[in-house]
Amino acid sequence: MQIAAGQLPNQLQRGLASLYTLHGDEPLLIQEGADAIRAAARAAGYTERTSHTVAGAHFDWSEVLAAGGSLSLFSDKQIVEIRIPSGKPGKDGSVAIQQLAEQARGNDSTLTIVMLPRLDKATRSGAWFGALESLGVTVGVEPVERAALPQWLAQRLSQQGQRVRAGIEGQRTLQFFADRVEGNLLAAHQEIQKLALLFPAGELGFEQVEGAVLNVARYDVFKLSEAVLGGQTARVQRMLDGLQAEGESEVLVHYTLAEDIRALKRVKDAMAQGRPLPMALREQRIWGTRERLFERVLPRLTSDAASELLLAAHLVDGIVKGLKLPDWPANGWQALHRLAMDLCRRCGEPQPSRVR
Repeated sequence: MQIAAGQLPNQLQRGLASLYTLHGDEPLLIQEGADAIRAAARAAGYTERTSHTVAGAHFDWSEVLAAGGSLSLFSDKQIVEIRIPSGKPGKDGSVAIQQLAEQARGNDSTLTIVMLPRLDKATRSGAWFGALESLGVTVGVEPVERAALPQWLAQRLSQQGQRVRAGIEGQRTLQFFADRVEGNLLAAHQEIQKLALLFPAGELGFEQVEGAVLNVARYDVFKLSEAVLGGQTARVQRMLDGLQAEGESEVLVHYTLAEDIRALKRVKDAMAQGRPLPMALREQRIWGTRERLFERVLPRLTSDAASELLLAAHLVDGIVKGLKLPDWPANGWQALHRLAMDLCRRCGEPQPSRVR
């Protein structure tokens, strides 16, 4: 049975399953989900816990299989935890996990928790994951996207008896807070806890949050694409500065921007040849969040603008690889800023038609 992370508390209240699988790339939310399962298990009399981390191609799965079938003299209920950081158990692991899932069926003496990173569609289609899903409860832990982060912060503050001021000032406070912790949920949690230590329960002003919350944001180069296509110039500026400070490769940042520009140009050319926008997007394998952004951007992007962006991307490709070009910054990051801001501006504003 597959459930969302937000449904886990209600599922635990209805009764413990004997097998849980947590998968996702948010360590904080994975840890909190596991903690909730452990707390419910302790309340139900599960007093012992063993933990196994699968590392390397020669991991001994027999130890894990044996743990599920052995109890100490001092306990009749135990928790067995299995962490697979790579998300790939291997051939032997696949067989072992299917055996573990079968052992868990109707087993009220051993509660098994499997923790995995985010899995792609092909991995989730594997027999071993199918066994976990059909014979236990699988909890998909989704990341907190930037748009949802202010509300998430407000909920977490509420849990410790704090809140921001009402109205525009409160929204400004939450947006500032979100900018400081974007992409780093674990650090965001720590900053929220810090506010509980520094200030009493009740209302928090902007100055208090501004003075207390550190800039712990971590940026994902692939999230940069969403910000640029969304026309979010201030966020794009922060992300580029953050990626540069973190030592991200200029070539990878350029590749991300250039891929979007090439895709926009290909879809625009397909539309010029008479293909409907949905068909052109499918042909270019653009879907999900990226599809929605393309649908918003393409009607306002002229063919000439797409060609100009493609030429600019070609020029910046040379700059980040060491070439010097007239009318462009010699510094690779400065050139990337210029390219990103140009694309962001064109994505964020309707483009006037040219007089021919």
